[in-house]
Amino acid sequence: MGRSLGRRFGWLWAAYAASAFGTWLAFDAFALIAILALGAGPAEVSALAAAGLAVGAVVAVPLGPWVEFRRKRPVMIAMDLVRFAALMSVPATYLLGRLSFAQLLVVAVVVGAADIAFTAASGACLKALVRSEDLIVANGRLEATTWTATALGPPLGTAAIGLVGPVASVAANAVGFLLSAAGIGAIGGREPRPPRPARTAPPPRPGAGGLLEGWRHILAGPALRPLFFNTVLVNGLIMAASPLLAVLMLGDLGFAPWQYGLAFGVPCVGGLIGSRLARPLLARFGQHKVMLTTGTLRACWPLGLAFVGPGPTGLLLVVAVEFGLITCMGVFNPVFATYRLQQLPPDRIARTLTAWSITSKTTIAAMTGAWGLLADLTSPRTAIAIAGLLLLATPLLLPRGDRTPRFDNADQAPPERQTLV
Repeated sequence: MGRSLGRRFGWLWAAYAASAFGTWLAFDAFALIAILALGAGPAEVSALAAAGLAVGAVVAVPLGPWVEFRRKRPVMIAMDLVRFAALMSVPATYLLGRLSFAQLLVVAVVVGAADIAFTAASGACLKALVRSEDLIVANGRLEATTWTATALGPPLGTAAIGLVGPVASVAANAVGFLLSAAGIGAIGGREPRPPRPARTAPPPRPGAGGLLEGWRHILAGPALRPLFFNTVLVNGLIMAASPLLAVLMLGDLGFAPWQYGLAFGVPCVGGLIGSRLARPLLARFGQHKVMLTTGTLRACWPLGLAFVGPGPTGLLLVVAVEFGLITCMGVFNPVFATYRLQQLPPDRIARTLTAWSITSKTTIAAMTGAWGLLADLTSPRTAIAIAGLLLLATPLLLPRGDRTPRFDNADQAPPERQTLV
């Protein structure tokens, strides 16, 4: 983990760190603003989270094929600037006394669409900057940065909300994207334009038609397909319960915002531990055993959140459950991210990652909306328990073997694969 990956990766890493710290300073900021400033209830908070993801994913449909054959760094810079402008509109209108629930929805949609386009471009950018054998090191460093930001961001962000106001962390998030754009611009060097398809091959279709090739590549792979369904469902169930836990802790149980932030910040030390363990565990046990074990373990923890109570005991329970979950994710995520990139030919990375992101975000949106309604019909605690029980079945979708080819940075899909996808 200590060897250098070069100056250009260093700038990409710095840009990622700025973006990650800004994002986690604004942890659940829209939910907190809706609850504390606009008086929203469980259904509205869930609708806010769901609508931003769902509509943002639909808006992003034409972006995958568009990103595929364009230079990735200019796309990433543009998406950072779009997110900066959208987020800065929230503190501006709040200070003018004009902030509304509708504006939060619009901003969530714009940021959600830009997130998908940025993610698609950044995966291809990382694979171009780093040798295939160094991808696990690079992803481990990005994962460690994520969990460092997650550990520090929520406590600082929620403390800033208490001291300055509910939109302070949103402004910090916007500045993080501005710094990220500057870091990506500093990578330097000439980025070659991706080659267009040969004249004998049909051009990639815009919109959903172009993304269909990404979904086909996922579903045709005996290893990618189960990982796809597993990660989409796990993320959907975990995120569906997140706004309900905010309502439960900040509303029913009377926790202060700083306590809520602390409950999710402290356990992120587990993410740092996991990201440091990922490479040695990979070297000793192999990709599939590590993914199967940690993917199974991460599904066992969230059910414990249904038993959170008031006071210090309840706070300690949330910390313990989140620590176990995040430690497992800290190992699983970089191994999974590396494995996924290794399965993707360079000329399909953006479309496949966009298709993956759109499916994940729409699933999260649908589940978040459904769980908001379920919480209204029952209670937030009951809805969190149902999500936890369903998560226990998701390890059945993890792959048991590796039967797919791998593509290094210079590799292209073989001719028969090109005709299939």
